[in-house]
Amino acid sequence: MVKEGGLARYAYRLRVSSTACTALLAEWDRCRWIWNECIARSKKAHQEGEKCGPARLDRMLTEARAVTPWLAEGSSVPQQQLIRDFGKSRAKALKDIKDRLPQRQRAGMPTYKKKREADPTLNYTRRGFRLKDGRLHLAGNIVLTVVWTRALPAEPSSVRVYRDSVGHWYASFVVPAAAQPLPATGRVIGIDWGVKETATTTSDAHDLPHAGHGRKARAKLMRYDRMMDRRRPAKGQAASKGYREAKKRRAKACKKVARQRQDTARKWAKRVVTDHDAIAVEDFRPKFLARTSMARKAADAAIGATKKALIEMGRRHGRDVRLVHPAHTTMDCAQCGARTKHALPLSERTYTCTACEAVFPRDKNSARVMLIRAGLNPAGVEGTRPPGAMLQEAA
Repeated sequence: MVKEGGLARYAYRLRVSSTACTALLAEWDRCRWIWNECIARSKKAHQEGEKCGPARLDRMLTEARAVTPWLAEGSSVPQQQLIRDFGKSRAKALKDIKDRLPQRQRAGMPTYKKKREADPTLNYTRRGFRLKDGRLHLAGNIVLTVVWTRALPAEPSSVRVYRDSVGHWYASFVVPAAAQPLPATGRVIGIDWGVKETATTTSDAHDLPHAGHGRKARAKLMRYDRMMDRRRPAKGQAASKGYREAKKRRAKACKKVARQRQDTARKWAKRVVTDHDAIAVEDFRPKFLARTSMARKAADAAIGATKKALIEMGRRHGRDVRLVHPAHTTMDCAQCGARTKHALPLSERTYTCTACEAVFPRDKNSARVMLIRAGLNPAGVEGTRPPGAMLQEAA
C-alpha cells in the first residue's frame, strides 16, 4: 500500500482468462498508439511554435475516434486518462528544464512505448469500472477475477490495471487513506542506516541485520545472465523466443528478491512502529553508494525501500516520524556533544570521544545522535547527553 496525499493504493493480484487477456492487450495497443501519437503531435507543435496541451490532445482523440473504427472499438476512459498522464509527464519534464535542474535530476521527456518493451498499464476512473459479486468489470465488457487478500476500507475512486515484468496482472485501487492509530507506549527510538547492518537502533532488540537476499539469489541470476548473453539478438533483429524466455526467468528471480526485501522491511517497520511513539530516522539517501566499492551490498540492503516502508507505516498508524539530516552524525558524541575534527574511516567501527573519553559502537552512537537532533532525547536513555546541551568541538 502506497500513500499519496490523503489517498492510499491497495494492490491485488488478478486472475485473467485468455479472453480477458486478449481484450486487455487490445486495449493497451490502442492506448500505446495514442501515447506515441501524442509524442509525435507534441514534437510537431514544438517545431511550429505552437502549444499542445491535454485539451488539444483530447480534441485530437475525439477526431481520431470518429474516423478510426479500430480506435473507437475501445473504451474512451483509459485513452483519456493516458492523455492526462502524458500531459503530467511532459509538464514535469518542461518544469525541470525551466528550473535548470542538473541533467541527472531531470525527469526527462516522454519516450515512445515499444510493443515488446512496454508493460501494459490501463487507468480507469469511476465511470469506467465497477465491482460486482467480487469481480472487477471494466468498460468494454472486460471481467476480471480479483484475489481479495484483504477488504477495501472504502469505495475506490479509480483503478489501475497493469502487468509486471513477470507477466502477472494486478489491480491497484485508489481509496481515501484512513489512519489506524496504535496505543501509546511512551517510548522513542533512533535509527541509523548502514551497510554492515541495514538499520542500527538505540534498542538492541530492534536492530535490522543484513538479510542478504540478493547474495543468495546471485548464482541463479548469473545463470540467467549467461543464457541471455548466448541468445542475445543482433542489433536491429527481433529477440528470439529463447531470449525472451531467459529474460522472463531473470525477471521472475529479481521479482522474488524484491518481494523478500519488501516483506523484511514491512515486518521490521511494523514492529518498530508498534513498540514506539516517536521515531528519529536518518534522512539518508544511499544513491552515492552506487559509485563506491560497497555498491552491490548497499543495493542488497535496500536501505531506500526500508526507509520508505518505515515512514509509510509510521504515518499510517499515527506515529511521530522525524527525519534527521545525516551530516556529521558519525562525528558527534552522543554523551557530551563534542565533534571530532576529522571524519572517521569506515573501517573504524568504534567511536571514542576525545573530550569525555566515552566509547560507543560507531552505529549505536549515531543512532543516539538521531534522537538528540530530533529533540526526542528522553530522560533515562543511557549514553546520551541531556537535552539543550551546547554542541562543542572536541579538542
